[in-house]
This record gives sequence, C-alpha cells and structure tokens, in this order.
Amino acid sequence: MTKLPQDFPGLPDFPGGEVWLAGAGPGDPGLLTVLAVHALATADDVVHDALVDPRALKLAREGAELIFVGKRGGRASPHQGDINDILIERARSGRRVLRLKGGDPFVFGRGWEEAAALTVAGVRFRIVPGITSGLAAAALAGIPATSRNTNHAVILAAGHRAEDGRSDADWEKLAKLSQPIILYMPIAQLADIAAALQRGGMPAETPAAIVQSASTAEERVFETRLSSLVLEAERHGIVSPAIVVIGAIVGLRQRLLPSMIGWR
Repeated sequence: MTKLPQDFPGLPDFPGGEVWLAGAGPGDPGLLTVLAVHALATADDVVHDALVDPRALKLAREGAELIFVGKRGGRASPHQGDINDILIERARSGRRVLRLKGGDPFVFGRGWEEAAALTVAGVRFRIVPGITSGLAAAALAGIPATSRNTNHAVILAAGHRAEDGRSDADWEKLAKLSQPIILYMPIAQLADIAAALQRGGMPAETPAAIVQSASTAEERVFETRLSSLVLEAERHGIVSPAIVVIGAIVGLRQRLLPSMIGWR
C-alpha cells in the first residue's frame, strides 16, 4: 500500500469493545477506502458478507478471526438477529469488531439495523462509508448517475424482495417520476419490475444496461432497452451480483467508450 504522507489526517484508534460498520465497495479491493483498510489491519474479528472480495480479507491483520455471515438469495443464510448477536457478544468480550459489507453499509446494507441493535445494547460503533455498488457499477460501465443534459436526480431502488417476501417499491409510481433508476440485485424480480415500469408509463424504448460483477474480472456489461431487458438478461445468463440501470443516462455510455480504460 502507498505510504501515507506525514501530514495525512490521523486515522482514529480502534479500541477493544467497539464495532466498526464499514463498506467494502463494489468488489475490487482497490476501491476500499483508506479507513476501511486501516480497520482491516486493526480488527480482532472481521464479520463479513458474501460479496466481500477474498483479496480484501487478506488485508486483515495476522491472527484476526474471519467470520462469514453472508446472505445469498434462495440459500440458507444467517438471520439478521444472529448477526446482531455476534457483533454485540464479540464487542462485549473486548474484541475490536469490524463488520465489513459489500458496497456501503447504509445503502441497502442493513447497516442502520445493526447500528440500532448496537445502540440498544450500549455498544459503541463507528460508521465507515463505502462506495455504493449501484453508483460504482454505473460509473465503471461509463454511465453517469447524473448529467446536466439528461437528469438532475436519480432513483436508487432495491430490486430484490425482503426476507418476508415483500417488495416496498411501487414501480408504477416510480416510472411516473421520469428519472433514471438504478436497481440493486433485481434479477429474480426483473420481469415484474420491467412490466410495472412500462405500466407506469416508462417508454418501452428507454435505454437500459445490465452490469454483472462490477469491478471484478467477471464484469460484463450489456446495453439494451426496457422492453427487451428480461430477454437480454436471460440470453446472457445474468446472475447476481448485478446492477440494472434504466434511463437516458445509459445512452451516454457509447460516447465515452472510444477513450475509456476498463477497470481491469
């Protein structure tokens, strides 16, 4: 790692009994923040998700315990309450506990739920923001989240259902806002979402893009239209993790590709 200059702002101490809720970014360890790397080098326990790159975990200090609590759709996964208990119990035993999540812990990452549980338990915590995967996936594909020529707002929406099967998004109402939408983990519900957006008035010809495994060696990007989004996902065998971008911003991508350097 590049040595930090002497006048670089001092990194905070990570004392025993604290939990740090940190984002690991969209995948590639190069997109970790300096503070997240510091936390990895300091923590006694690293409680991590399935989407945290194994190379990032190699930055953990020697002797640190790596605790996998990943949630994957359709598979047996730890309950959120169990994860909260792990964080609380480890911190109460005097350990320095790093809760490392893909993306940003407060953007579809349940970071608030864990912070609330820690607060009730009287456990001190620090929030370490990360690069949220939706914005990163779009940017790495050459799609701006906003552009003066297209939009001054963007919608971030969870495309997967909650554990209880509910989906809180009203896709027809979101379509009427006429703003680009970035969908997190939408593949399982993509047909329903695309149909609802069109019922809400979003034109079938609206540009759309699918970004799978952003920032990793497996990254794939496909451009299409809203009307053929599901067919394109099926044709290319898209699986999670994937981000879908829908809106005029997708149409700006081709203008950048001649000079754009790929992430990897």
